[in-house]
Amino acid sequence: MNKCDDALALLSRGADEVLRVEELQTRLKSGRALRVKAGFDPTAPYLHLGHTVLLNKMRQFQQLGHTVIFLIGDFTGMIGDPSGKNVTRKALTAEEVKENARTYAAQVYKILDEEKTELRFNSEWLGKLDAADLIRLASHHTVARMLERDDFEKRFKSNQPIALHEFMYPLVQGYDSVALKADVELGGSDQKFNLLVGRQLQQVWGQAPQVILTMPLLEGLDGVQKMSKSLGNTVGVEDPPNEMFGKVMSISDDLMWRYFELLSFASNAEIETLRKRAAAGANPRDIKMQLARELVSRFNGPDAAEAAQADFVRRFRNNAIPDNLPSRELAVGSGMPLPVALRQLGLTASGAEATRMIKQRAVRIDGERVEDHELRLHSGASPVIQVGKRRFVRAVLVP
Repeated sequence: MNKCDDALALLSRGADEVLRVEELQTRLKSGRALRVKAGFDPTAPYLHLGHTVLLNKMRQFQQLGHTVIFLIGDFTGMIGDPSGKNVTRKALTAEEVKENARTYAAQVYKILDEEKTELRFNSEWLGKLDAADLIRLASHHTVARMLERDDFEKRFKSNQPIALHEFMYPLVQGYDSVALKADVELGGSDQKFNLLVGRQLQQVWGQAPQVILTMPLLEGLDGVQKMSKSLGNTVGVEDPPNEMFGKVMSISDDLMWRYFELLSFASNAEIETLRKRAAAGANPRDIKMQLARELVSRFNGPDAAEAAQADFVRRFRNNAIPDNLPSRELAVGSGMPLPVALRQLGLTASGAEATRMIKQRAVRIDGERVEDHELRLHSGASPVIQVGKRRFVRAVLVP
C-alpha cells in the first residue's frame, strides 16, 4: 500500500462508518493538513476508557500531521444532548460545565499532544448568536427530518414529551462545524444524526461538507453493555494503576481484541502478529497483560505500569485466577452485606455458607483475604471476588 492507503487503513480501523470514504481519501491525497473536530459536552468530570475511543482516533490524525480540534461544548452542555435518551436530559448549570471542562482538559492531554491540539469552547460563537440568528438557523431544518432521528421518533410514537430546545441541539452542534470549517468530524455511533446536520449546514454556508467518521460505543467490563459509570463497568482514566491493570485483565479473551482495536496504539501489523500468536497457542492472558501494561503506562507512566504488573502477578496469578474470569452485575443498593452478595453471585449456596467461608478465611476481594462477615459492598467498583480455590467472579456493583 502507498502512504495514503496506509493512512486511510489506520484512520478507518475500528470505525463504525466513514461518510464518505472517497471524500476522505481525496482530502488525504491533497497533502494539506485537515481540520479534524470532535466535540465533548462536559456532562461529568469523570472520563473512562469509553471516552478515549474518540481521543485515540484524534491522536492518529494528529500523528499524520492534521490539525485536531478538541471542542468542549460549554454552550451545548447547558442544553443537554438528547442522543439515546427516552426522556429530556437535565441541563447543566454554567458552574457545573466550567468545573467539568477544567477536569476534561487535564485528562485529555494524557492522550493528545497538547502543543498540537486546538482547544476550543463553542460558547465562543454560539454565545454570540441572538434570537434572530437562532431562528435563521432553525429555518434550515424541518420537524419531519428531526423526527427521523431514532430517539425522537421513538419518544414521539410512545407519547413521550420532546422539548423544543432538544430540536435545537443538533442544529447548534452542526453550526460548530460551520464555525470551525471542519474537514472531518468524529463522533460516537449514536451521534450520526447530529454529525449529518453539521454536514448539511456547511453546504448551506457554502463550505465543503465534512467527512463523518463514527466510532462504536465501547463495551464495559461485562462485555455486554456500553461502558458507563452508572453501570459500574468502567475503567476510569484516573483509576489507580493497580486497579486499572486488574480491571483490564478481567475482560474476556474475545473482548480483549476489541479493546486492542479501539484503545491500543499498536499498529495494525502489530495487532495482527498478536492474533497469530494467539492462534498458534500463546496464552491469551499474556497478550492481555501487554494491553493492560500499555494502558496503565499511558495514564500513569511506565514505572507505575511495571509495578502494577508485578502486583497483579503476585496477587492474582499466584492465586490461580482463571484467564476467562466471569463477570456478573450485582445491584447492591445503598450497600449489600458480603454474605448476601456471595450468595447472589452464585459463589455460595446460602448466606450461612457464605458466613462460614468468611470465618474460615476462604474469601478474598481483589486478592486480599476478608475476615469481616459484616463487610458491605457498595456501587461504583468492580472487584474480583474469590471463594475457596476455584470460585471466582468479577462483580460489577451497581446501585
